[in-house]
Amino acid sequence: MKTDRFPPGMYILMTAALIAAMLLCVCVGSVSIPLSDTVSVIWRALRGLEAPAGMGRNIIFNVRLPRVLNVALMGAALSLCGAAMQGLLRNPLADGSTLGVSSGASLGAVLALAFGVQLPGTVYGGVMAMAMLFAFLSLLLILSLAYALDRSLSTNSIILIGVIFSMFASSLITLIISFAGDQVRSITFWTMGSLSGTGYAHARILALVLLVCGGVLLRCARELNAFAIGEDNARCIGVNVRRVKLVILVTVSVLIGVCVSVGGTIGFVGLVMPHMARMVAGPNHRKLLPASMFSGAAFLLLADLAARTLLRPIELPIGVVTSMVGAVAFVAVFYHARKVG
Repeated sequence: MKTDRFPPGMYILMTAALIAAMLLCVCVGSVSIPLSDTVSVIWRALRGLEAPAGMGRNIIFNVRLPRVLNVALMGAALSLCGAAMQGLLRNPLADGSTLGVSSGASLGAVLALAFGVQLPGTVYGGVMAMAMLFAFLSLLLILSLAYALDRSLSTNSIILIGVIFSMFASSLITLIISFAGDQVRSITFWTMGSLSGTGYAHARILALVLLVCGGVLLRCARELNAFAIGEDNARCIGVNVRRVKLVILVTVSVLIGVCVSVGGTIGFVGLVMPHMARMVAGPNHRKLLPASMFSGAAFLLLADLAARTLLRPIELPIGVVTSMVGAVAFVAVFYHARKVG
């Protein structure tokens, strides 16, 4: 009998593949660490034992492991947002940045970097606070304008306002960069995406937000399946279209705002990986959303590994790698879909 959920064995397989990708990213870098040493150090730490100093303990725990955790969590969050937005808007070109919230969060972070905004006594600083603040303000502005144009908050109105706002925010970012002075280099590198300076504090907040917001989106899988047959049909079978749409939009905005504040603008993860997951899991969102999370985490881990090692010791911005790989992958997926169709 067919089920609309993955069997436990599939979750075990996806988890094992993700752990393997994480171990690979911890082992490989400018200084390679043997897999046996890596596993031994991590296993000792889990048991509360201290590993010998000569086994790369400092590199593993202070440099690579926190970065790997942040990359995996961000990849899962971005891919989940993309899958939810594609299901909600019934648009294969949609992702978490379709609303314009990603551009708004980037605008807030760029303002914090350019003017040195800091929050005394906080771990995360002004960049995260400004990015999250501008993400919420962007969502409020976009929904208000869409509501003024169309009281039903139709998908086309939201997409139109989101695209216009993204263009406006991008022009403001370019204007700020042109007057940023000494901060131009750091702002430009940040806008291309980077997780080189992230630590356990960022991983904790990413995990918390993903746990809460991801749980909300996963609970909306049935409603997203209903949206696939159209908003009118979903309304006829008892779905509160406006409420569900607002819940998903707000949840995606929170996730995008936190991700942008931590790692900058990283494109194509939310656009391409849901398509890749859909080829394996199918269109049912009860399977598609979890598969998108695992595939997005694994993809961003491998992209970050490539960014660290292709031109070592020079590190490429991770957004450059995801855009290059994602563009080729999207063309391949689009061609495959057209051929099958």
